[in-house]
Amino acid sequence: MHKVIYDTDPGVDDAMALLFLHRHPDIDLIGITTVFGNASIETTTRNALFLKREWNIPAPVAKGANATIDPSRREIGWPTHVHGEDGLGNIDVPETIDLPLDPCPAYRFIIDTVRANPGEVTLVAVGRMTNLALALREDPEIAGLVKAVVIMGGNFYVHGNVSPVAEANIHGDPEAADIVMTAPWKVAVIGLDVTAVTTMSRSYLGEMAARGDEAVRLLDALSQDYIDFYKHAVEDGMMVHDSCACVYLVAPELFTTMTGPVRVVCGGIADGQTILKPDGRRFPPGEWDGRPSQIVCTGIESEKVIGLIRETLLRV
Repeated sequence: MHKVIYDTDPGVDDAMALLFLHRHPDIDLIGITTVFGNASIETTTRNALFLKREWNIPAPVAKGANATIDPSRREIGWPTHVHGEDGLGNIDVPETIDLPLDPCPAYRFIIDTVRANPGEVTLVAVGRMTNLALALREDPEIAGLVKAVVIMGGNFYVHGNVSPVAEANIHGDPEAADIVMTAPWKVAVIGLDVTAVTTMSRSYLGEMAARGDEAVRLLDALSQDYIDFYKHAVEDGMMVHDSCACVYLVAPELFTTMTGPVRVVCGGIADGQTILKPDGRRFPPGEWDGRPSQIVCTGIESEKVIGLIRETLLRV
């Protein structure tokens, strides 16, 4: 059984991943931490509470970071054209959700939960890495107590989605991402190399909604604008970025990987670029030296991944 803290910025694809984590039989979702990104921290936290209520998820929700770990960085606005004004595909989420938040900020919730369950907790982070970096800065020893870290972010042998070289989650807080990548824990990086080729069609999701329960029908409803956004890249469908990271947790055999230290470019024209130094390759001394070897996904069995998502979401 995988004990999971889900660090998220809901977000449409975040919602699908949340339902996957809630319903997979080998996952024990023990916490949800929110971060700014797809919307403001107030909106992503409200969305997490809304989905918790609608899907009857027992895990506590802890409100997280509302700004980058480097205070000199400025937020350039929310991607409302992707996730809608409400962050959940413009389905008119209520302004307030009458559920309590965990009293701890997200980084403290992560620290306390990891220390209470040493060697057992996997962090699945599908937004900016700010909460994880704050937890490491507050308590560096947790790196040795976390079972694993699985992130959706980055790109290595394909172009980015917010610049030619950068993926949105990493680009949103590069300094935090570099802290996470270079900490002495095991990180599996599920980025655009595999998520951009893993898509779900509108009709496939619609068929799931027809067969599934109210939870799947809500997921179908909140995904419609997101599918419309992706018409430039996917024929009447959407990329299922965040769910790929969740699938990796339970079915890593569906992915092809490389290993090596990963660094994140912080500043300049390549701001947010993720760069792997492959294990076994020799280079002159550089900024990757002495950093831990991480796992980078470069290939995926997309049809099997989509099938596993479908099978899991239709569980009741």
